[in-house]
Amino acid sequence: MTKVDRRVVKTKEAIKKAILELMNEKNFDDITIQDISDRANVNRSTVYLHYLDKFDLLDKLIEEHINELKEKNEWACQEEWVEATQVFYEYFGNHYLFFSTMLTSKEAAPYFRRKFLKYVMEGFKEELHETNRKNEGLNEDVIVKFAANAYVGVLESWLKEGMPSPPQLIAKELGILLDRIL
Repeated sequence: MTKVDRRVVKTKEAIKKAILELMNEKNFDDITIQDISDRANVNRSTVYLHYLDKFDLLDKLIEEHINELKEKNEWACQEEWVEATQVFYEYFGNHYLFFSTMLTSKEAAPYFRRKFLKYVMEGFKEELHETNRKNEGLNEDVIVKFAANAYVGVLESWLKEGMPSPPQLIAKELGILLDRIL
């Protein structure tokens, strides 16, 4: 196993945080690598050492979170809906800057939402195959789209409103609703 250089990890975290903060301040198209490097307190060449450009940085940031959610999904699927939803909402709350930025940014939101919705739909489809008997006779595709869009919509509202309720409370309510649907 290769040893991870903590300085590299710290630098990448600073760069990722910088782009998210900048996306909350101005349009993605207006953000430059110089802006990112200034905010992260690193040289431009350091940003280019790790990322091809700002689009690569954004793609890698999105993929990183989707992959972390996939890892959480393996464990959460063994739980009941309320507990599983709580695992995810705690993650969303702990990564508020990322998810609120991705779901509200004019440029990034449609791209991220499509990728995120696809991920959620895949998870619900898998779950529907394993457990569902209550929706027999209904179109599986419609059920999955309905549940996934509701899930993402609730998350968007919760984040846009500044997380007005704790993750445990919103997860409990959403988990109960998902249990009724799926």
